[in-house]
Amino acid sequence: MGIEKKHSMVKLVIPVLYSEKNIYEKAKKVVSSLYGKIDFESEHFLFNFTDYYNEEMGSPIFRVFLSFEKLIKPEKLLEIKRKTNRIEKKFAVGNRRKVNLDPGYLCLGKFILATTKDQQHRIYVGRGIYEEVTLFYKNKSWQHYEWTYPDYRSEKYKEILGQIREIYKKQLQNC
Repeated sequence: MGIEKKHSMVKLVIPVLYSEKNIYEKAKKVVSSLYGKIDFESEHFLFNFTDYYNEEMGSPIFRVFLSFEKLIKPEKLLEIKRKTNRIEKKFAVGNRRKVNLDPGYLCLGKFILATTKDQQHRIYVGRGIYEEVTLFYKNKSWQHYEWTYPDYRSEKYKEILGQIREIYKKQLQNC
């Protein structure tokens, strides 16, 4: 018989795509008002892994990673994704998003992303939201799966998530 255990609190991470810096700044204020102090903001760098978003968002498109000081329960990711969808709509022009917020969470062993798109490896968690393990941590580094998006396979993303993981590790030590 399995024994149910409480899961550790996890680190909320929101990778952001944007084409207009002023829209990004406004969206950042909104997510900070909802989820608290941002304790990590990566450099802003050109997103050039695909042109999938160009027609909708315009170009050039930039990527930035945000993480939040307050740890969350992993089951909260579903509602966070639903809220970030509403934030995207708030800043959209017509049906074209100007900011793309992809919330996920990081714990010591994995990085999870929430999405509205079903695929064979994603698990339905309710209310139109799926989650996937995008990366796993093994042998002191982030590893990817065959389904991991090309950008999340990059050393740059893995390095950024490694920095966030170190912040999270210190938070756990202080609990």
